[in-house]
Amino acid sequence: MTQASDGARAYSRANVEKFLGELFEMLRIPSLSGDPAHAGDVRKMAEWLAAHMQTLGLDKVAVMETAGHPVVYGEWMGAGPDRPTVLVYGHYDVVPATMEDGWISDPFEPVVRDGKIYARGATDDKGQLFIHVKALEAWLKSSGAAPVNVKFLIEGEEEVSSPNLTPFIEQHLDLLKADVCVISDTSMPSIDAPSITHSLRGMTYIEIEVEGPKDDLHSGLWGGAAHNPALALVEMLGKLYNPDNTIAVPGFYDDVVPLTAAERAMIAKTDLSEEQYKAVTGVPALWGDQRFTIRERLSARPTLDINGLWSGWSGPGPKTIIPQKAGAKLSSRLVANQDPHKIFELLKGYLESIAPPTVKLDVRLLTTGRAALIPFDIPEMQAAARAYERGWGHAPVFTRGGGSIPVVADIASLLKIPVVMMGYGLDSDGLHSPNEHFSIEMFARGIETAIVYWEELAQLA
Repeated sequence: MTQASDGARAYSRANVEKFLGELFEMLRIPSLSGDPAHAGDVRKMAEWLAAHMQTLGLDKVAVMETAGHPVVYGEWMGAGPDRPTVLVYGHYDVVPATMEDGWISDPFEPVVRDGKIYARGATDDKGQLFIHVKALEAWLKSSGAAPVNVKFLIEGEEEVSSPNLTPFIEQHLDLLKADVCVISDTSMPSIDAPSITHSLRGMTYIEIEVEGPKDDLHSGLWGGAAHNPALALVEMLGKLYNPDNTIAVPGFYDDVVPLTAAERAMIAKTDLSEEQYKAVTGVPALWGDQRFTIRERLSARPTLDINGLWSGWSGPGPKTIIPQKAGAKLSSRLVANQDPHKIFELLKGYLESIAPPTVKLDVRLLTTGRAALIPFDIPEMQAAARAYERGWGHAPVFTRGGGSIPVVADIASLLKIPVVMMGYGLDSDGLHSPNEHFSIEMFARGIETAIVYWEELAQLA
């Protein structure tokens, strides 16, 4: 049966090489948001995107200033007020990459090997955000119009935790008004097993410092009467978990929404065996709350982890001291309904309650991010599932992500719209790692899937 999207899909197939050439131009720009020396490159990338969107006929295209790196905005509203409006979010910034990290080729000179594009940002997120730009081009060039209105919100600070995005959204609620937001910044296990992430965990990240004597002490002269801050710290950290591997902080689980039978059944479709987990991670044995499956522990349950420890002497040879202080960094991955600031107060209160009177304790909040949980049975999610079946060639599985993308919760709460995370990369693409890559076939399939998704959305009541 002929579909309205057939012409757009044919255009995208015929122009893959052109699309790749344009993507390579993007990948050559080292838009490292975390390095002040590359601020000019970040702006160059933003200006390149804006210029490219203008050539495609988008309106209100602008490089919009923030307190940090700029946001790129553009829209095509030609479908009319009776059709849905899709907000496409992506980011054009990347993390650092050098040959010394282990790259086989220059990370900012894209090359193709075995059908894959190797370059920093190939999959995270230049390649994936460009899929949506090319999907709109395919509709406009093939039939002169898209079936939905489209707005682009492309930021330059995602890799540094998006410090200025929430204020930008709050200041531009009318401009960004839409019916659904689509984000492509996630991945799937294999090309034949697409997945739609409908949940991400939030974050509370803290730093604690335990202080004892006014200076490092000679352990021979003063040891035995001064409580070693490093010892006091590990004594406290040892009380974070109960014997059954549940978190011991009072009230920590109070706001966790129990998993429904339907949610557990969906999570089970992507579960790992113990042997698979051990093979991937290299751990000698499994650990955690045994009331939940491995995948549930990794995505649907909150965590509390020690990310770093420091104290005393760690250089070569002995140095017999009682260190003046000791510290640790802790992160807590949170699930829906858990307030990151409330969790901070619970952690702080508990640590203060178990701190011995022989040392001084300081607990500091470093970063937070809210969890996001979008029901997978809503029409916009089901439309995405149909789009994968038609455009990708395989039905997707709805899955929960264990990581955190704070903008998902921010967009959902501030704009009051569902966020659909349609990832087109692979778990093995090496994002943030040496030799990051993106499959050309998946790039092409992603464009066709995005084309079809807009058609599916247009048919919703």
